[in-house]
Amino acid sequence: MPLFRESSDFRLDSFDAAILRVLSVDGRLSVTELARRIGLSKSPTQARLKRLEASGVITGYRAVIDPRRIDAAHVAFVEVKLSDTREAALDVFANAVRKVPEIEECHLIAGAFDYLLKVRARDISAYRRVLAEHISSLPHVMSTSTHVAMEAIKETGDQAAL
Repeated sequence: MPLFRESSDFRLDSFDAAILRVLSVDGRLSVTELARRIGLSKSPTQARLKRLEASGVITGYRAVIDPRRIDAAHVAFVEVKLSDTREAALDVFANAVRKVPEIEECHLIAGAFDYLLKVRARDISAYRRVLAEHISSLPHVMSTSTHVAMEAIKETGDQAAL
């Protein structure tokens, strides 16, 4: 299955897909260098880039930070079961999660638990504090189960498979 495929409301051709692949690895490229890498001249590349941005396919650019350099290399995945899964409770939980900086990702899950969190901390002791002081006290949390990552094989920004 290709990473970038056509949707019903926006058509991506091979040049658009190439732009997305190249920028997903290095979003700081100049338009001239981007054009060289995808095999188009600068003007059509720039027009395509503006169209991808204006249509919302490209939503922004950001720095990819090495978590080891900022003392946040410890990763834990936390299964969260809620005591209430009505829409209002899910909204309250989601809004509270957004306020906890150590929670890097939060996904609503269909399965044996309700949410899966990706949490970054300095070490296991720091994670334990985040769990006790923040995650366990989030609204409607009934139980949690933690899985500690031993090694990251592929994370966002790792584009070797493209």
